[in-house]
Amino acid sequence: MPITVRRYEPADRDYVISLWDDVFPDSTGHNDAAASIDRKCNVGDGLFFVAEKNATVVGTIIAGYDGHRGWIYSLAVDPTQRRKGIGSMLVQHVEQTLSELGCPKVNLQVRSQNSSIVTFYHAIGYDTEERISMGKLMAGTQRGEPDDARESPS
Repeated sequence: MPITVRRYEPADRDYVISLWDDVFPDSTGHNDAAASIDRKCNVGDGLFFVAEKNATVVGTIIAGYDGHRGWIYSLAVDPTQRRKGIGSMLVQHVEQTLSELGCPKVNLQVRSQNSSIVTFYHAIGYDTEERISMGKLMAGTQRGEPDDARESPS
Protein backbone atom coordinates (compact mmCIF):
# COMPACT_ATOMS: atom_id res chain seq x y z
CA MET A 1 0.00 0.00 0.00
CA PRO A 2 1.38 3.43 -0.89
CA ILE A 3 2.18 6.08 1.67
CA THR A 4 0.20 9.30 1.36
CA VAL A 5 0.77 12.70 2.94
CA ARG A 6 -2.23 14.76 3.93
CA ARG A 7 -3.28 17.46 6.38
CA TYR A 8 -3.77 16.44 9.98
CA GLU A 9 -7.40 15.75 10.92
CA PRO A 10 -8.88 15.56 14.44
CA ALA A 11 -9.44 11.81 13.94
CA ASP A 12 -5.62 11.42 13.78
CA ARG A 13 -5.13 12.72 17.33
CA ASP A 14 -4.72 9.40 19.17
CA TYR A 15 -2.42 8.01 16.47
CA VAL A 16 -0.24 11.14 16.59
CA ILE A 17 -0.06 11.20 20.38
CA SER A 18 0.94 7.52 20.42
CA LEU A 19 3.57 8.10 17.72
CA TRP A 20 5.05 11.12 19.49
CA ASP A 21 5.06 9.33 22.85
CA ASP A 22 7.05 6.55 21.17
CA VAL A 23 9.42 8.78 19.18
CA PHE A 24 9.88 11.54 21.78
CA PRO A 25 9.73 9.69 25.13
CA ASP A 26 11.62 12.46 26.95
CA SER A 27 9.27 15.30 25.96
CA THR A 28 7.78 17.23 28.85
CA GLY A 29 6.28 20.61 29.57
CA HIS A 30 5.66 22.71 26.50
CA ASN A 31 6.36 19.73 24.20
CA ASP A 32 3.49 17.65 25.62
CA ALA A 33 1.89 15.90 22.63
CA ALA A 34 -1.76 16.70 23.36
CA ALA A 35 -1.03 20.33 24.23
CA SER A 36 1.18 20.77 21.15
CA ILE A 37 -1.56 19.38 18.89
CA ASP A 38 -4.14 21.69 20.46
CA ARG A 39 -1.92 24.76 20.08
CA LYS A 40 -1.11 23.96 16.45
CA CYS A 41 -4.74 23.30 15.55
CA ASN A 42 -5.78 26.56 17.21
CA VAL A 43 -3.42 28.47 14.90
CA GLY A 44 -5.29 27.00 11.92
CA ASP A 45 -2.54 27.57 9.35
CA GLY A 46 -2.86 24.11 7.75
CA LEU A 47 0.85 23.33 8.21
CA PHE A 48 0.42 20.09 10.16
CA PHE A 49 0.67 16.95 8.03
CA VAL A 50 0.62 13.21 8.53
CA ALA A 51 2.00 10.36 6.46
CA GLU A 52 -0.45 7.50 6.31
CA LYS A 53 0.00 3.86 5.36
CA ASN A 54 -2.85 1.36 5.51
CA ALA A 55 -5.04 3.90 7.36
CA THR A 56 -2.38 4.28 10.09
CA VAL A 57 -0.33 7.39 10.81
CA VAL A 58 3.34 6.49 10.30
CA GLY A 59 4.81 9.99 10.31
CA THR A 60 4.07 13.61 11.11
CA ILE A 61 5.50 17.03 10.40
CA ILE A 62 4.62 20.42 11.82
CA ALA A 63 5.73 23.60 10.08
CA GLY A 64 5.06 27.30 10.32
CA TYR A 65 5.36 30.41 8.18
CA ASP A 66 5.22 34.00 9.38
CA GLY A 67 5.67 35.76 6.03
CA HIS A 68 9.43 36.06 6.55
CA ARG A 69 10.73 32.52 7.06
CA GLY A 70 9.31 29.04 7.18
CA TRP A 71 10.13 26.67 10.00
CA ILE A 72 10.04 22.93 10.43
CA TYR A 73 9.19 22.41 14.08
CA SER A 74 8.72 18.70 14.45
CA LEU A 75 9.28 15.64 12.27
CA ALA A 76 8.50 12.15 13.53
CA VAL A 77 8.56 8.79 11.78
CA ASP A 78 7.41 5.52 13.30
CA PRO A 79 10.60 3.61 14.24
CA THR A 80 9.33 0.50 12.40
CA GLN A 81 8.89 2.55 9.20
CA ARG A 82 12.21 4.40 9.10
CA ARG A 83 14.55 4.36 6.12
CA LYS A 84 11.64 4.07 3.71
CA GLY A 85 11.63 7.70 2.57
CA ILE A 86 8.77 8.83 4.82
CA GLY A 87 10.75 11.60 6.50
CA SER A 88 12.00 12.89 3.15
CA MET A 89 8.47 12.73 1.74
CA LEU A 90 7.10 14.77 4.66
CA VAL A 91 9.86 17.39 4.39
CA GLN A 92 9.37 17.69 0.62
CA HIS A 93 5.63 18.13 1.14
CA VAL A 94 6.19 20.93 3.64
CA GLU A 95 8.80 22.59 1.41
CA GLN A 96 6.36 22.54 -1.53
CA THR A 97 3.53 23.92 0.60
CA LEU A 98 5.74 26.69 2.00
CA SER A 99 7.02 27.51 -1.49
CA GLU A 100 3.42 27.90 -2.71
CA LEU A 101 2.89 30.39 0.15
CA GLY A 102 5.85 32.45 -1.10
CA CYS A 103 8.29 31.33 1.59
CA PRO A 104 11.90 32.19 0.60
CA LYS A 105 13.76 30.08 3.21
CA VAL A 106 13.08 27.22 5.61
CA ASN A 107 14.81 26.97 8.98
CA LEU A 108 14.88 24.23 11.58
CA GLN A 109 16.64 23.48 14.81
CA VAL A 110 18.07 20.16 15.90
CA ARG A 111 19.04 19.05 19.37
CA SER A 112 22.82 18.98 19.55
CA GLN A 113 22.87 15.39 20.79
CA ASN A 114 20.84 14.14 17.81
CA SER A 115 23.67 13.69 15.29
CA SER A 116 21.83 11.10 13.19
CA ILE A 117 19.13 13.61 12.27
CA VAL A 118 21.78 16.15 11.27
CA THR A 119 23.05 13.57 8.77
CA PHE A 120 19.48 13.10 7.46
CA TYR A 121 18.94 16.84 6.97
CA HIS A 122 22.32 17.28 5.29
CA ALA A 123 21.43 14.47 2.88
CA ILE A 124 18.25 16.28 1.79
CA GLY A 125 19.95 19.63 1.22
CA TYR A 126 19.98 21.47 4.54
CA ASP A 127 23.17 23.18 5.70
CA THR A 128 24.42 23.97 9.15
CA GLU A 129 24.44 27.74 9.65
CA GLU A 130 26.43 29.75 12.14
CA ARG A 131 23.70 30.90 14.47
CA ILE A 132 23.04 31.03 18.17
CA SER A 133 19.61 29.69 19.00
CA MET A 134 17.92 31.49 21.85
CA GLY A 135 14.56 30.98 23.48
CA LYS A 136 12.46 32.05 26.39
CA LEU A 137 9.68 30.12 28.06
CA MET A 138 6.63 32.28 28.61
CA ALA A 139 5.21 32.73 32.11
CA GLY A 140 3.28 29.68 33.26
CA THR A 141 4.97 27.30 30.80
CA GLN A 142 6.50 24.13 32.22
CA ARG A 143 10.18 23.64 31.61
CA GLY A 144 10.86 20.85 29.14
CA GLU A 145 13.16 20.19 26.26
CA PRO A 146 14.12 23.16 24.05
CA ASP A 147 11.49 24.02 21.48
CA ASP A 148 13.22 22.46 18.52
CA ALA A 149 12.67 20.20 15.56
CA ARG A 150 11.90 17.15 17.70
CA GLU A 151 12.68 14.82 14.91
CA SER A 152 13.35 11.23 14.23
CA PRO A 153 15.47 10.12 11.30
CA SER A 154 13.75 8.35 8.49
